[in-house]
Amino acid sequence: MMVIRVICFILMAAITPYGWYTWLFAIGAVFLPYVAVVVANVGKESDVPEREVPDRQIAAEDQEVLPQDDTPLVITITESPMNPEDPSR
Repeated sequence: MMVIRVICFILMAAITPYGWYTWLFAIGAVFLPYVAVVVANVGKESDVPEREVPDRQIAAEDQEVLPQDDTPLVITITESPMNPEDPSR
């Protein structure tokens, strides 16, 4: 479409005597970028995939998986104060 726009612009300026077709080329040179953007954006729409629900419990293959109950799994993480005398830190 952009090539057609450039051709319209060149023909608008190059063809003489000016007449109704000059306006037609001018309209093509002005409105073709809008049409090109609209056509390009139409192809970007996609179906929204269904929401995937993750497993409630992750276990290694050799571990026994505990049965799932209705209580939510809660993980609590706490930090201990940093010991300035500990050389490993």
